[in-house]
Amino acid sequence: MAMARLLRLRGLLRATGPRPFSAEASPLQTEQSGTKRPEPSSAKSLVDIGTRRIFTSDHDIFRESARKFFQEEVLPFHAQWEKDGQVSRELWEKAGQQGLLGVAIAEKHGGIGADILSSAVVWEEQMYVNCTGPGFSLHSDIVMPYIANYGSEEQIKRFIPEMVAGKCIGAIAMTEPGAGSDLQGVRTYAKKDGSDWILNGSKVFITNGWMSDVVIVVAVTNREAQSPAHGISLFLVENGTKGFIKGRKLNKIGLKAQDTAELFFEDVRLPASALLGKENKGFYYLMAELPQERLLIADMALAGCEFMFEETRNYVKQRKAFGKTIAHLQTVQHKLAEMKTQICVGRAFLDNCLQLHADKRLDSSTASMAKYWSSDLQNSIATQCVQLHGGWGYMWEYPIAKAFVDARVQPIYGGTNEIMKELIARDIVSDK
Repeated sequence: MAMARLLRLRGLLRATGPRPFSAEASPLQTEQSGTKRPEPSSAKSLVDIGTRRIFTSDHDIFRESARKFFQEEVLPFHAQWEKDGQVSRELWEKAGQQGLLGVAIAEKHGGIGADILSSAVVWEEQMYVNCTGPGFSLHSDIVMPYIANYGSEEQIKRFIPEMVAGKCIGAIAMTEPGAGSDLQGVRTYAKKDGSDWILNGSKVFITNGWMSDVVIVVAVTNREAQSPAHGISLFLVENGTKGFIKGRKLNKIGLKAQDTAELFFEDVRLPASALLGKENKGFYYLMAELPQERLLIADMALAGCEFMFEETRNYVKQRKAFGKTIAHLQTVQHKLAEMKTQICVGRAFLDNCLQLHADKRLDSSTASMAKYWSSDLQNSIATQCVQLHGGWGYMWEYPIAKAFVDARVQPIYGGTNEIMKELIARDIVSDK
């Protein structure tokens, strides 16, 4: 069993450390002999371990270990990484040793071989410590699936084991200065030269771009195609390749510890073996993999909401005004009630999407709903939680301030929320 292998090989059964927000799994919360798991709405905390019916006790054990890792190996160092504009390479290798990378990649390809729900555990636990620096989710659940699903045996053997170990950091380069959500507007071009390819172009806003060891580059390979979608291919470009230049780390308003870079390709000569999948099929590969990317963004957005709610709940129960804690004020209580309801409604839909995806039934339209709804909610919750913190919520040393600025990009990347609505509407009005 894949989960058993994950727990056994990575030593995840050892005792774990303290959990935030009183998130201990009580005997009633732990799945035993089919007993029912509580829903977040009735749990002590929205981040309790042992809740949510989509998970099992095996997932709980993995979550305990993942939570301990993020608390001990990420949280204490994140402020420095924000100043550096990137996390450390040592962290990546520690994550590999802990079994947190390539979790849902098949064992036959060199991955851990667990289910996508186990990957979701990692996504969520990162958000529960409010540390957006590590680009683990993009590396493991966006980049690696392209290689595992469309790569040659040689490419899989070359990259997947090293990526699972955290020794090879992956990125994907879609966005260009003049092409964001419109992937058919890509201008980066790869031209055939004998059996080789000559790659020219530039990319921007590339997560893991500065630290990347291998980048999946989206490029036009047939300018005469009947439509741009028919003339796009994917290439694996390794760091150090002549003509592959990493530009500056971009200075963003949020995600301060996440290395985001410009990439330039100047007459980069690539062997035929650098082509990922088939020539001119890249756009179809992108369309097949984007639902998982959007689900990932959605789940991390919801987890961000859960973190912000608990952070704010704790704050209002301590902050005093007018002779009592502000949690005693009816307007604050009603705001908390509204937020918890909105988050629990969103979580119910998101968990359904996660289960659909685990069953390979999640379609593009539903994934788009999840991404747009959850990221919009994340920004709404962030605004309300900052307001409940008052002036302190505007101070950088308060976690809610970082959560607020980190949330803003969520409706933009992975396809803007306006594009998500277009995709949803297309299904609604289609006669097919």
